[in-house]
Amino acid sequence: MGNAMMIGMAPPRTRSTGQVGRPGYDLDSLLAVAVGVFNQRGYDGTSMEHLSARLGISKSSIYHHVSGKEELLRLAVDRALDALFAATEAPDTTTGPAIDRLESLVKRSVQVLVEELPYVTLLLRIRGNTAVERRALARRREFDQIVGNLVQEACDEGSIRPDVDPGLTSRLIFGTVNSLIEWYRPSRTLSGEAVAEAVATMMFDGLRTRTPSH
Repeated sequence: MGNAMMIGMAPPRTRSTGQVGRPGYDLDSLLAVAVGVFNQRGYDGTSMEHLSARLGISKSSIYHHVSGKEELLRLAVDRALDALFAATEAPDTTTGPAIDRLESLVKRSVQVLVEELPYVTLLLRIRGNTAVERRALARRREFDQIVGNLVQEACDEGSIRPDVDPGLTSRLIFGTVNSLIEWYRPSRTLSGEAVAEAVATMMFDGLRTRTPSH
């Protein structure tokens, strides 16, 4: 997935609101371009004029879809956050031993990052300067707490080595996952599933308690 996509003369598609956009673009394609500009210039450094110029349309055409750039930001970060929270509700992250649920959540989170790379990148770069950003940061902390609880559960059940600190482990897990935005680029030879497996293998081979050999 690229950080930006040019909007051509494709026929209008139904927007998520159930309305049909004007010919040539819709809300989804407008959002994809806006996220690319936000990531390139920074949200604070992006104006409606910048978005209008990149899209090749008037500001009034943008306002046909959204109230302004803050709504575009909200839609973008919610897309990333909703995908991450959906991962916490999957069967393999809600049932079974805590260590297995934690590993499944890590894999699913990596796949979300790969599939929604521009949107997750934007989410991880916000600083809390607006109400939308502060709300997004609060949801990120909620997600981090879910991860932290799983790490603690895995420690309590004896699945994680006793010499590993739960708080540090939680930070290292998602520090590693989040660092993917700095180097991962879509590739035919390196799928999201392959990246997820590599990350999980690296982490959990070191975290799991060793079964004594007989």
